[in-house]
Amino acid sequence: MGLEKNNIKEQVSKVTSYKYIIAVVLFLGSIIFFDENSIITHQQNKQRLQELLQQKEYYKERIKADKQKLKDLNSGMEELEKFAREQYYMSKPGEDVFIVVEEKKK
Repeated sequence: MGLEKNNIKEQVSKVTSYKYIIAVVLFLGSIIFFDENSIITHQQNKQRLQELLQQKEYYKERIKADKQKLKDLNSGMEELEKFAREQYYMSKPGEDVFIVVEEKKK
């Protein structure tokens, strides 16, 4: 009888310790994979943030270039005519426009 009580106590303590281990594993699993702020979601958000920061820099440079172009266009009629000729192939009456296309070398 004494052995049976010890054996039962050992089994109860093993099951109890497994309960805690299982509970901890389930808790960590829910935090890592299923939580709203999981590690996976955190990494995805971090990557998205880097992409957005790169886009921000691109658009800052684009805005700077566009402001410079606008400043050049507003500087005078000659600049406006030059832009119209180069970008839209416009010409004055009586002028001929020749477009030279360079072939890319392979």
